[in-house]
Amino acid sequence: PDEPPAARPAACRIRPAAVGASAAAPAPARAVRGARMLPDATLLEPETTTAAPGDAADLQAAARTIEQTLAGFGAPGEVVEVEQGPTFTRFGVRPGYVERGGQRLRVKVGRISALKHDLALALAAPAIRIEAPVPGRSLVGIEVPSTRGGPVRLRGIAESQAFTRLRRRHGLALALGRDVTGAPVVADLTGMPHLLIAGATGSGKSVGLNAILASLLLGHTPDALRLILVDPKRVELSRYGALPHLVAPVVTEAREAVGALRWVVAEMDHRYQRFAARGARDRAGFNARSPAGEAPVPALVVVIDELADLMLTAPADVEPLLTRVAQLGRATGIHLIVATQRPSTDVLTGIIKANFPARIAFAVSSGIDSRVVLDRVGAEALLGRGDMLFQPPDAPHPVRLQGAWVSDAELDALVGFWRGAHWPAPPRLSPWEDLVPSDDPDAELYERARALAEHDPRLSASVVQRRLRVGFPKARQLVERLVEDGWLAGGRDGPGDERDPDADDGERPPGRGRGRTGGRGEGPGRSRDLGWVDSEFEG
Repeated sequence: PDEPPAARPAACRIRPAAVGASAAAPAPARAVRGARMLPDATLLEPETTTAAPGDAADLQAAARTIEQTLAGFGAPGEVVEVEQGPTFTRFGVRPGYVERGGQRLRVKVGRISALKHDLALALAAPAIRIEAPVPGRSLVGIEVPSTRGGPVRLRGIAESQAFTRLRRRHGLALALGRDVTGAPVVADLTGMPHLLIAGATGSGKSVGLNAILASLLLGHTPDALRLILVDPKRVELSRYGALPHLVAPVVTEAREAVGALRWVVAEMDHRYQRFAARGARDRAGFNARSPAGEAPVPALVVVIDELADLMLTAPADVEPLLTRVAQLGRATGIHLIVATQRPSTDVLTGIIKANFPARIAFAVSSGIDSRVVLDRVGAEALLGRGDMLFQPPDAPHPVRLQGAWVSDAELDALVGFWRGAHWPAPPRLSPWEDLVPSDDPDAELYERARALAEHDPRLSASVVQRRLRVGFPKARQLVERLVEDGWLAGGRDGPGDERDPDADDGERPPGRGRGRTGGRGEGPGRSRDLGWVDSEFEG
């Protein structure tokens, strides 16, 4: 361990960032699991450290500046620990004491938090984040951007013991990044069981999504993992179109996305029926009870790159389908990874958030957006470029990480490996072709009206109005379409020209229609309508 310089007290120790496992001997290009080949982490670029001789002196100077600033504003504190991460450094401050009314009182944590902008000014930092207190410790964490640092490579995390241990347990290991101490952070999608990702443009959300997909591709063959990719932006996920893991080509239309989610719900119900027939509770139990030679049920991961486009186009279909899969998909091995760059309440509704306990927030534009994603502020103070807050489903507080970075060349090498691994190519036709909603908003009504026309060749608009419970203008349009398509015979005296006087068209505002026996003018109809008035007064 590094010895603290003489300029600082011995209580303040500097913990350098952990270095990745890139210095180890290179492994073969392929790793064997059972009878199938898996890509090795050597397809990725090695991770290097960026430590410099002057880092320790700079950290000691920053620690002195923090103590002087706090003392100058009447909130003394002592920096007792410095943890140096990949792109930011956390200074652990122990609050001091002040004399007040003859009593020695400890400085309130809120007073230190209120000096965030003054500390940023004193340190000449673009932004700082204060964690008060550090979870499980009696310190206040002041996180300052590092002046030196490099990207966190995916290979260093993929070669870590935590990632390898999770793969051996047949979990869906996700390499997320490194924490403030430089330790790799790995999560299991099986236990989440769904992940929500949000961040503004340029915050590193797309790169983080690519790192998650690369993590899945490193450890799973197509017979153990199936993917459904939804990319309304048609930019980020198109490179994965040749993967043998795909259930269907990459979905780019909102209508196709609705059909894909409907198919996922049907697949989930089908799996539950199979599990019940075998007496299994979940996918692991079902595969454990499978007879020899039977193909195991693979995990199914649905990745949606931009939820906002789907929620703006078809919110009535997308929200209930997502909610149903999120509520019931865990036992069947179906998981959702949903990303959005517009974390507003009309996109991330309360029902959706309630079913996504695991969340990742990259840098957002305001504290309101941070509250929408994490139910707390903090993401608005992130630095961007992969700086994120990860909220595990079983932790009360989010953890700050520097996300793993994977280049386009690394992704192309990974996709190229699977293309040349002699697996069947992804199907050209989607299994949800029959579940895609039509472009015609009246398609369902038209089919019901056509069924009526098959039984009644003299179908009229008034009958359609009563049977389908629609207004008369809509019924007349449906009848005219049936005539144009040849389902009904048209003509001046043909079907649809008569109107049922007893039917309510449902589209006229109340109090604006004419009576049954006449209009508002003089005539026998009006005399009959008002006859009860005359007879009452005469009586």
